[in-house]
Amino acid sequence: MRVWVLGSGSAGNAVLVESAGTRILIDAGFPVRELAKRLASIGVSGDSIEGAIITHEHTDHVRGVCAAAKRWKWTVYASTGTIAGYPLLEEICARPFASGATLELGDLSVHTVRTPHDGTEPVAVLATAHSSGTRAGIIYDLGHVPPSYRRTFERLDILVLESNHDEGMLRAGPYPPSVQSRIGGAYGHLSNRRAGMFARDCAHGGLAQLVLAHLSERCNDPAIALSSMRDALVRTSFRGVMSAASQGATCGPFSAGRGSRGAVAGSQLSLEL
Repeated sequence: MRVWVLGSGSAGNAVLVESAGTRILIDAGFPVRELAKRLASIGVSGDSIEGAIITHEHTDHVRGVCAAAKRWKWTVYASTGTIAGYPLLEEICARPFASGATLELGDLSVHTVRTPHDGTEPVAVLATAHSSGTRAGIIYDLGHVPPSYRRTFERLDILVLESNHDEGMLRAGPYPPSVQSRIGGAYGHLSNRRAGMFARDCAHGGLAQLVLAHLSERCNDPAIALSSMRDALVRTSFRGVMSAASQGATCGPFSAGRGSRGAVAGSQLSLEL
């Protein structure tokens, strides 16, 4: 299994997962031309993607999916609530599922998990490769981590995890109090500190890749997020590679083999523990 983050942040999110000839996209939050550009940067054509799973209806996750599905004949999957929150998904005949459902797409089994976020029926995903057994969790846009996640996402090989904001930078930042409350609230976004707490609980010697995602451009910094996560994991058995995904560039591929990660475009900060 290989995973690329085509971009992650408030301006757009998309994650490509590939295993044994199966390619799927988790979210398509960029305009279709930008999606095509970012896919081309890693040598992937849009029509080679089997389908797209949309985590929720917010624009930075769904912006390009309708145009992309029409252009490349994708099958699109979204929760019933997400389709209700973004009716354009009905026009492309998106296939509904209930959060908690498992989708079988070629070599990939994709389990969906409800997230605490201010969407209608948002989900995180756990993708497992039938051919190799590799497990990848993609978890972003959640205000807190439900206790059940520690069991659901145990023994991962690859973890893409939201580390949205530094709490001090959020308090001192440009947003009005109402927006600060939304971002830092129970149905908003994970702070660096809370992301570290969850990652610490999930850390084990086989976790090869930890990718920090959905970093705020105004209330976070990749070096700060990585430092916070490094401090959280210093006493754990994690010995993999830690990276911070970029809003403006594709990064990856990330795979279960250590040392197999490389930046494809733009800036990507990483470190090994």
